[in-house]
Amino acid sequence: MRVQMRAYADFQKKDLVMIDHLDHLVLTCTDAEATTAFYTRVMQMQLETFGAGRIAFRFGNQKINLHVRGSEFEPKAHLPVPGALDLCFIASVPLDQVIAHLGACNWPIIEGPVERTGATQKIRSVYVRDPDLNLIEISELMG
Repeated sequence: MRVQMRAYADFQKKDLVMIDHLDHLVLTCTDAEATTAFYTRVMQMQLETFGAGRIAFRFGNQKINLHVRGSEFEPKAHLPVPGALDLCFIASVPLDQVIAHLGACNWPIIEGPVERTGATQKIRSVYVRDPDLNLIEISELMG
């Protein structure tokens, strides 16, 4: 334990940040077809297939890998359950366009637009739920 603490203290002294960005996350769902429709049609992410029957949703330089409950790929989270995520996405278009698109898709907004505190600055957000009831926040940066 003493060696680990010393290594941690040395790491802090160098004033380095070990993590740079998020590459991907894994979403566990109950219905791959409904989830794919939501993330491609409503969220406008690009469908990507890889490996042996794997599915992902690409946006920017990140992606969401899809697991279906009961058929997860290994290794997996300790308790992979649908509906447990709360995610915030920064839109590439003004939030008013997002709101119009959600309306055109007949996808209900459950809250917003509201002001929130984002990772780097204030954001303006709307909230929706995906087919597994994950909370999805879609935001624009506020100048």
